[in-house]
Amino acid sequence: MTDAPADLGPTTQAFIKDSRRITPESSDEVRHITVQVVDPAFQFVEGQSIGVVVPGPHPFGNPYHVRRYSIANARSIPLDAGVALDLLVRRCFYIDEVSGERYPGIASNYLCDAQPGARLTIGGPYLSPFKMPLDNRANLLMIGTGTGIAPFRAFAQLIYERRGDWKGQVRLYYGGRSGLDLMYTNDETTDLTNYYDEKTFKAFRALGTRPMMTSSQALERGLADNAEDALRLINEPNTHVFLSGLGKIAAVFDKVMAEREGSTEDWKAIKERMIDEGRWSELLYG
Repeated sequence: MTDAPADLGPTTQAFIKDSRRITPESSDEVRHITVQVVDPAFQFVEGQSIGVVVPGPHPFGNPYHVRRYSIANARSIPLDAGVALDLLVRRCFYIDEVSGERYPGIASNYLCDAQPGARLTIGGPYLSPFKMPLDNRANLLMIGTGTGIAPFRAFAQLIYERRGDWKGQVRLYYGGRSGLDLMYTNDETTDLTNYYDEKTFKAFRALGTRPMMTSSQALERGLADNAEDALRLINEPNTHVFLSGLGKIAAVFDKVMAEREGSTEDWKAIKERMIDEGRWSELLYG
């Protein structure tokens, strides 16, 4: 253990095992980073996140900076070497509203710059709003943008590789500004395509068709094209909905489903029933 912010909870030591860029040089940098946790007793479940501690000093005198990242792989049997965690990290920058200057995001640049062998302090794993249903006949409807796809990658690994007996229908809708913005789906670094042969799995890529189209706008188009299938699943009593990524996607999903259902009130009633029954969960940011 090491000294760290009190609100981070217990911490443990880890190191960067591997770091590779999964988007071309012509687009925003996103890296697949494998973190090896030294303690083999470290345990997590799909959908959880960890906190990465960036040592300071930082602006305003903060000795630490902490950023949470969703774990992008399923559990495996711990080995003597510890536990491996996959993270999807986009190198981020922000613009100061007063000066207009561009500054690097602290945690994302810290991780993207870290070389294999670099040591990390992490906290967690932390509870997640996402809980995989135990019934293998349950339908899963997953909607995400950008690095929000991380927990869905872990879910797919769990049900198709670890369990291998999933009978429910699985749908994944994800949006990007372009084909290069879709992690694990381009030809250079295919990943989720491993599951396309599964009879229950269908994924729908929604690409931007205009230069300024956002990933949320692209997702809206993709959802609209497949709204009938999504709503059919939603109306089944064993369907679970998961939303992950930018906060805008919740409004996008509500808009598309309300239009397909015929009224905002009718869709709101369906959604509230799913929430009451524990079949709706969101992990949104930004």
